[in-house]
Amino acid sequence: MPLGYGAATALKDKDGVSDPNTGVLPVSALTFEHEGEVHDVYAVPMPDGTTRELALVEPGRESSVFIDPGDPGAGPIEWDGRWRTLEPVTGLNPQWGNFAEAWNTISFLRLTGWTLMYALVTMVLTVVSSAVVAYGFARFRFPGRGVLFGLLMATILLPPAVTLVPKYAVFLQMGWVGTYLPLIVPQLFANAFNVFLLRQYFLTIPRELEEAARIDGAGPIRTFLRVIVPQSVPALTAVSLFHFFYAWNDFFEPLLYLAGNRDIVPIGVGLSYFSGVYNSEPHLILAASLLALALPVAIFLAAQRVFVQGIVVTGVDK
Repeated sequence: MPLGYGAATALKDKDGVSDPNTGVLPVSALTFEHEGEVHDVYAVPMPDGTTRELALVEPGRESSVFIDPGDPGAGPIEWDGRWRTLEPVTGLNPQWGNFAEAWNTISFLRLTGWTLMYALVTMVLTVVSSAVVAYGFARFRFPGRGVLFGLLMATILLPPAVTLVPKYAVFLQMGWVGTYLPLIVPQLFANAFNVFLLRQYFLTIPRELEEAARIDGAGPIRTFLRVIVPQSVPALTAVSLFHFFYAWNDFFEPLLYLAGNRDIVPIGVGLSYFSGVYNSEPHLILAASLLALALPVAIFLAAQRVFVQGIVVTGVDK
């Protein structure tokens, strides 16, 4: 429902957004061009009891002249009455140009390029690091494994605000503030939620497959790459999509670490700047927001089956 309302508002003109009588759909008053002039169209009651949609050519106080937009050659039609009491005729009039205006105003290609770079690079890093850590917890036995896994899971409960100031202070001392390094480098150290999801999936893979690979002379790394990874495509896809959508919508950390460098901000921060400048034109803001949603929605629809499979199978014994 909110998405539909936003799409309808994005297709309105500025007057339609501010007019409370226009309703939800992008409608506007119909007009008719005649002899180089634009005339409004009204619903005019006729003496025979019918109502006709006529264009007002010569407004008068007690009598006005109209013309039929469907048959202007029929000539003028005189009507007795006050034209101000007539209801204007409205119709659907979507403003598709709002999307083009938002695209050009917000420098969408530049924002999309930086966002794709941020989302794809961090997605690859977090999937690789989380898969390696999850494989270690799922298959290797070592002292303190349960305690370490419990501590890792406990970090999920840690509010991000607790680590915000220390992380910013460290990155500031390292000279990374103003670059993407504070956003990319931490992905090399896995993510607790992704580790949990992948570990649960790895536990459902039969150990006989790994034992067969071990008999053939495969070591842990080769077994992981040749056996575990091909069997875990649904879970890896789910984790990839989780992080891609998170990075695509990430706002606070890019706003914090890229402060003062607006040329490389991702699309979430760019939209906030855009809404701040064009806060009196919500139709353009919503048009830009829908453009930003297009790629993630398309990716999710394309990978929906594998994504759902990775979520459903996780934690279910085979």
